[in-house]
Amino acid sequence: MSTATSGGAKSFHRGIHPPHRKYTEAEPIQLFVPKENLLIPMAQHIGAPCEPVVKNRDEVKIGDKVADTDAFVSAPIHASINGVVGQPTMCMIPGGRRVPAILLKLPAEGEAVPADFLSDFLDRNWDGVEPTSYDPDEICTKIRASGIVGLGGATFPTFIKLKKNPDRPVDTVLLNGTECEPYLTNDHRLMLECPEGIVVGLQLALHATGAKRALICIEDNKPDAIASMRKAAAGRPGIEVTVCASKYPMGGERQLIPAVTGRTVPSAPKGLPLDVGVVVVNVATAHSIARAIVRDKPLTHRVVSVTGKGIAKPCNLLVPIGTLFADLFDACGGTTADAEKVLAGGPMMGPCVPNLDVPVVKGTGGITVMSKAEVARQEEKSCIRCGRCVDNCPLYLMPTKVYQAVKARNYELAADINMMACCECGCCGFVCPAQIPLPQYIRSGKNQWRVLVAQKKEQEALEKAKQD
Repeated sequence: MSTATSGGAKSFHRGIHPPHRKYTEAEPIQLFVPKENLLIPMAQHIGAPCEPVVKNRDEVKIGDKVADTDAFVSAPIHASINGVVGQPTMCMIPGGRRVPAILLKLPAEGEAVPADFLSDFLDRNWDGVEPTSYDPDEICTKIRASGIVGLGGATFPTFIKLKKNPDRPVDTVLLNGTECEPYLTNDHRLMLECPEGIVVGLQLALHATGAKRALICIEDNKPDAIASMRKAAAGRPGIEVTVCASKYPMGGERQLIPAVTGRTVPSAPKGLPLDVGVVVVNVATAHSIARAIVRDKPLTHRVVSVTGKGIAKPCNLLVPIGTLFADLFDACGGTTADAEKVLAGGPMMGPCVPNLDVPVVKGTGGITVMSKAEVARQEEKSCIRCGRCVDNCPLYLMPTKVYQAVKARNYELAADINMMACCECGCCGFVCPAQIPLPQYIRSGKNQWRVLVAQKKEQEALEKAKQD
């Protein structure tokens, strides 16, 4: 069910209002040219990981495919620089897992990234493009071949979302430009610097799904982005800009869809936006769709906000996928003396990384370096049963009950009270007066429950094999 603020902005029930701290909102996108070798992880999306299709000492150009798989739920990976393939290796990805990776070495001669790459990426000349001239199935095939996944962080292969399904017809596509996570501004800058390409990508998504209506959703704390996208979308049939209230987590599908359409997505984890005739596409994803379909450019780079009080010069960088966090920090003047914590993403949902030898992957929209003052916490106390976590949970869960079950290692009980439906947005931990890290407890509980379920399935398979 949608609500509206006194100013008419679309909203949803519950949620919180953390400080925005958008330190890089006025910083134009700059091209980052790597000076060190890159690490290209084979697992950068939801679904099956890829396998290398190149070997040691192969020379590759930007956009060459370096890894792929025959699995349906997956997306190929492409070279993000001109360079030479090194030995297979392992690396840690931002979520904390260690996965196989390809070492991509800088070229001995020539440019790793062309000097005009940024101007090409931000090109605003999309006149004459007619999205309906492309076949919907071919759009989805090309999106898959270009390695495009959800760049808002979910990293679900985009071609699956957009492919027409007679059992689940789509009538509305939402372009998610809310960027509700504090600190991050990568989507904001894209909407200011290349709105025309984003709108073309949205039109292609609209055509692929067969939907007739598209809503460009932007929070009201970004008036310049609202004006920019309105201008770019002017005269495009079926597309309008919808202003949303500045509230967290407005960017979540289960909050954005009710806010702007009044429709409620069935309960997680099984319910999907498709169940209510909606597809949600992030602005960076839409821009990548346009570049892939119209310009034959696969996904090789993404805009990353390197921000926070712990970084000397916060900025927005266009980064080759596979660049190490440490190299980006050097380009931003290094960390400050009181830098304390590095997050792959924003402070509400971004996981803490243990070291800086972590590569940028497709889902890395930001890196937040927080100072000691920003991460200072009081000692964790016992739950006082105030109910604030329940009152503010946007999914109507009972975080305190889940936390208590996880703490008691009763994972079955935690699952019974909808632990797996939690989107880990962090609202509960933000409002907890007892300073209990509720999201961390819930995340740990979900991991433990997945292990138990896998073990149970394995045991059942062994017992069945014995009976056979």
